[in-house]
Formats: sequence, C-alpha cells, structure tokens
Amino acid sequence: MSKMVVLALLAPEDADAAPFRQEIEGDPALAARVELRFAARDAAQEAIADAEVVVCGILPPDLLAAAQRLRWVSFWSAGLDTKLRPDILARDLRITNASGVHGPNIAEHVLAFMLMFTRRMPHYLRAQIAGQWQRTPSPDFNTEMAGELTGQTLGIVGLGHIGEDLARRAQAFDMRVIATKRDPAARPENAARLDALLPPERLTDLLAASDHVCIALPYTPQTHHLFDATLLARMKPSAYLYNIARGKIVDEAALIAALQAGRLAGAGLDVFETEPLPPDSPLWKMENVIITPHVAGITPHYFPRAAALFTANLRRYLAGQPLANLYDPKRGY
Repeated sequence: MSKMVVLALLAPEDADAAPFRQEIEGDPALAARVELRFAARDAAQEAIADAEVVVCGILPPDLLAAAQRLRWVSFWSAGLDTKLRPDILARDLRITNASGVHGPNIAEHVLAFMLMFTRRMPHYLRAQIAGQWQRTPSPDFNTEMAGELTGQTLGIVGLGHIGEDLARRAQAFDMRVIATKRDPAARPENAARLDALLPPERLTDLLAASDHVCIALPYTPQTHHLFDATLLARMKPSAYLYNIARGKIVDEAALIAALQAGRLAGAGLDVFETEPLPPDSPLWKMENVIITPHVAGITPHYFPRAAALFTANLRRYLAGQPLANLYDPKRGY
C-alpha cells in the first residue's frame, strides 16, 4: 500500500521542520502510513503534486494549482482572515488552523499589560528614563496610586484557547473572570473555572462589569469595528481595554477619542487597523496606552506546539474522524 504524502512547506534543513519530523516520523504507526516531505515554498512545485495534505503558513496560488491531489490544508497559524483566497475556498478542501498554539504566550502578554497598568509601570519607566524619583504619577494621569489585580474583574470577549489560558492565569491573581462565547455549551472538559459565561448577546453586561477587557475574537465581517464608540461607552471609565486579536475589530478613531476624553483608563494594544502603526498616530504619545508591534504571538514553543496540534489532527484524518479547528465558512473562521 502506497503511503499518503504530507508536505510541509519548510526547507528540510529549517529548524522549524524538526518538530514535524519528530512528531510524525517518531511514531511508527504514522510513519508506516505517511510519507512526510519538506520543501521551501519556492521549490515545492514537484513535491506538492503528490500531496494529499499540506501544512503551511501560506499556500501560494501556483502551488495550489499544482496540488491536484490535495484534500486538506492545515495552516500553522491561528488566524485565517488573510490566508483564505477565493481560489482556495473554491476547491473542495478541508481547511484547518492552529488554534491553541498561541494560548500561553498571548495570555501572558495580556497579563503583562494588566500588571503594568495596575502597578503604574508606564509612569515609573518614563520617570526612570528621565532620571526622576517620582513615587506618584503626574497630575494629568487618571489615577493616583498603584493598585492590585486582586478582586478586580476581567472580561474576556471570545473565550477560545487564548481566553481559557488567560482565565487560568488571572484566577491565580484572585481576579473575578467573566467571558462571552459564541456557544457557551461548547467548552473542553479541562476548561478554566469562570465566575460567569455569557452569550455574545450579553456583551454589554460583561463590559459594564469589567475592570479589564480583553478582545480575543476572530476577525470576520461581523466583528469588524465591533468595538465602536457606542460599545466603548458601555465600559467603565476606570477600565482598561486590551486587543491581541485583530486591529480592525476596534474602531481606532473611536478608541483614541475615548482615551483622550478620559472615558477609558487605558489600552494595551498589540494589533492595529494599519500595521505598522503610522508614525503620526496619536496612540504613540498617549501616556495611558501601551503599544507592542504585533508580537504577542511570538514564542520559542510555536512550532513544537503547531506540530503537535497538526499531528493529533493527522491521526483523526487517517481514522476518518472529524478534524479539530476546521474552518466553517458560515462562521468565517
């Protein structure tokens, strides 16, 4: 019996190829059924012709056209909004993402935002750079002294893998954690404990109750500018907003206006409507904003996690079982 060809769009000598090789070739049962190939994107025309499965970051049009035996595309990124071109969607393909690969690192990134604001680290860092001993923030800062996360409420908008990992970490700080989820009944058995889990229709209830709000939603036409001026106005003036999802989920102009007017205490932003963030954006100079340049997803554990997720799905595929993280065109993710 001929083996099924799985192609990873990585050069064989690429360090990121090693986790896939270890996961698949290190399992005798998988190795007996799968021929794992590696090829860089610019040298994959021949290798992809026989592939039934491709695991990749991007699948260029010329490679898609050459992949006549292709049945499943597994993207090793979590977000698919920039990956799914019409030519891919027109093919009868199973499409999966790597949802879950970012959970720990992005959760820790959000927690860093939360701790920095709560303990007033932006003020103290500016004072350090200026060589000034300033124990209290400047008069125009919106609060007077450092606080604690203890007893505060974190609202997670979109409880997926990132939200679950963030909830676990927040509870270690004795925070109250509430969240929204498209299907509140669809949670894993090892899910984090929550104080409340709400349907999306109750998002405004979450905003009104939260001291910290983290956006962890996929970007779809339905979530474009979801956080507009009206929704931002439902947040507490003392609350902080964190966006580690996609920049276009937030109406950036409305957010800037709310921050400038003191209708929000601050924002921790890793994603923006335009990236790189333009040099003339007011966000750069706002003392109640922390900016990171779309780096929350960076982790040295990325490809080992991605390979493990893919290999678990590969076993499901070979067994004829439903795939995890399967793209649903009705949901848009």
